[in-house]
Amino acid sequence: MTDSAFATDDHLRSLIASWLQELGAVRRLSPNTTEAYGRDLGQFMRFLADHMGGTVTLATLKDIRAADIRAFMAQRRSESLGSRSLARVLSALKSFFTHLERQGILATEAFNAVRTPKIPRSLPKALTVVEAKATIDMAGELEDRPWVAARDMAVIALCYGSGLRISEALALTRASLEGGTLRVTGKGGKVRMVPLIDPVLRSIEIYLELCPFTVAPDEPMFRGVRGGVLSPRLIQLRMEQLRSALGLPPSATPHALRHSFATHLLGKGGDLRAIQELLGHASLSTTQIYTAVDTERLLESYARAHPRG
Repeated sequence: MTDSAFATDDHLRSLIASWLQELGAVRRLSPNTTEAYGRDLGQFMRFLADHMGGTVTLATLKDIRAADIRAFMAQRRSESLGSRSLARVLSALKSFFTHLERQGILATEAFNAVRTPKIPRSLPKALTVVEAKATIDMAGELEDRPWVAARDMAVIALCYGSGLRISEALALTRASLEGGTLRVTGKGGKVRMVPLIDPVLRSIEIYLELCPFTVAPDEPMFRGVRGGVLSPRLIQLRMEQLRSALGLPPSATPHALRHSFATHLLGKGGDLRAIQELLGHASLSTTQIYTAVDTERLLESYARAHPRG
């Protein structure tokens, strides 16, 4: 049930439920994204109930204007919501109204006059090659239990050596290892094949040899000390220890290793389209940010090395 439960009539609630089901089953958005979209729409419905004075119905939605949407966005911004979150809010609202239009239920032009908030561009914080290698090498030195040390090293190696998200690494099964490649299930259930370099493959093999638990081929292979599926929080805590031990900045997270993978490949002449496929980005524009990262690092190196820098 969304936040709109007490702001809308029964018919509109059923339409919202249908939309949320479509987000998960058809568009295959993650549960977290679907929940966030439902929460955003619910807050909009509650705003309309106060703004318009009464329970929100389809008739209410037919009468909304761009000014009403802007008023809601202004209210959310006054609650310290950032531009990125506001953009997601607007995307959620547009998605619901598009759903109604596709169903032939309602059409509105109000959103055409509302601009998406500008999102400040932030560049991924990549580690240097030396820092990334040191992080992997030391991952096994902070733990006394050999199998746990091997596990943490393998997971961290996958983030840097294969460019995986931490969630993707922890979801891997033995069945997803196909010779020299990995079958990775990314966002939206999209499957991609990622080459597996020898050092990463060897780190996985060592972990599997030492792991004390019997894990079926189709079950996640990385396990906690009690045999359950490994929590990403444990790897994040390990990275915190590694940051302290190596003197790395707070930006050195498991996801920063994925950024480093892409940045270092690009720096060595990697093809942008190929890197897009390896990362599982739906859009090339998402991957293009790494060209700016690489240029920035190049300029920093120039400034440090040039006699007049």
